[in-house]
Amino acid sequence: MPINRVRVVTFGGSDSSGGAGIQADLKTFSALGVYGASIITAVTAQNSRGVQSKLVIPAELLNSQIRSVMDDIGPVYAKTGLLPSPDTVETVAAAFKEYRVPFVLDPVIKAGSGTTLMEPRALDTLVQQLLPLCRVVTPNLPEATAISGMEIRTATDMRDAAIAIRRMGAPAVIIKGGHFERGATSGRAIDLIYDGDEFHELELEYIAHDVVLHGCGCSFSAALTAELAKGLDLYSAAVNAKEFVHYAISYSDTISWFKVANPAHRIRMDADRYRVLNNVKEAVKQLKRMKNFRELIPEVGTNIGMAIECASDENDVAAVDGRIRATHEGIHAGCVEFGVSSHVARMILTMMRFEPANRSAINIRYRPELVTACENAGLVVSHFERAKEPPGMETMVWGIKEAIAGSTKMPEVIFDRGAYGKEAMIRIFGTNAINVVKKLRRVLN
Repeated sequence: MPINRVRVVTFGGSDSSGGAGIQADLKTFSALGVYGASIITAVTAQNSRGVQSKLVIPAELLNSQIRSVMDDIGPVYAKTGLLPSPDTVETVAAAFKEYRVPFVLDPVIKAGSGTTLMEPRALDTLVQQLLPLCRVVTPNLPEATAISGMEIRTATDMRDAAIAIRRMGAPAVIIKGGHFERGATSGRAIDLIYDGDEFHELELEYIAHDVVLHGCGCSFSAALTAELAKGLDLYSAAVNAKEFVHYAISYSDTISWFKVANPAHRIRMDADRYRVLNNVKEAVKQLKRMKNFRELIPEVGTNIGMAIECASDENDVAAVDGRIRATHEGIHAGCVEFGVSSHVARMILTMMRFEPANRSAINIRYRPELVTACENAGLVVSHFERAKEPPGMETMVWGIKEAIAGSTKMPEVIFDRGAYGKEAMIRIFGTNAINVVKKLRRVLN
């Protein structure tokens, strides 16, 4: 059954690099489950080096876009980004007076590279004609300084500027503090909300970066728009938007000389977790049906796991809770969950440092004939000696590094012959859990 999505629209510039402007807005809308229409105010030729050229959309064409979207799509909320000229601002202000759609005003003055995109007179027009019409205005520190005329160095300055901007007609103000020096905020990224009655601070860990961040402000205002369109109050919408952008920055894409916020990464991660979980579950079913698999289970039990694409710790690795064990009733396997096996997680995470595609592994009983079978099956085999393990080292981390270093090709099978009090083991690696089971089946055959 078709879904009647919440519809929103963005007014802004087209960014040829794909990281900011209309492109960032539409990616964010899609990631947050609302339908986004777009009204182009300018076309820019830009990349990580800067803005090479810009074309302002004539008022007649801009007005035609507005009517096409407003009269047919019927957005319930809007946001504005780059409004480059006084004529652009006047056309957009007239449209909001006519259609009375609530909107988020993101006063884009410069590109992330530092190039000025907005004419000085356009900012004056924006303050006079558009600021009083918006639901909330979301300047960063330089933009708040330009609008208020106040230098902002401290949290107190932010509050004073927010009060000044609200007195200019904005019902609510969110000043984004990402441009503060990291030391000035004790390593925290602090945004300020002021609605005329009280202040709220939104605080998350500051994400250090040594290159220009691109598209973060656009993504925040677009996320705020999407959350407001869903019916959230301003504070709740701002909290969600900040968390969303924080995540998008954490997993940003490095493109040439800048980092681009990645609004879709959370969706990809969630989808990947779902796929990984189902992949391991299917692999476990196949293992339980596999003839002679029982004989491969070591005394400590077998486990099979798989990591998500961008795994960082054991909570990103799905495995069998309690391992797979042979019992009198047959083969018993616990539930497949994330974060339930530090042992298999360490194996996989270490392997992924050297070969990111190998996101899955299984451990089985060591037998010399099984090692030979692995070689006969065409698998690349390597090993390490547990007796040589340095004191205080984690076996899986050290051992897998040793086995990789001692092999001319990336190993698919790593074994050890055990040591005093340590059971010998074979580990088979693959791109996913089902792939690992296929390799194991080749070995048994």
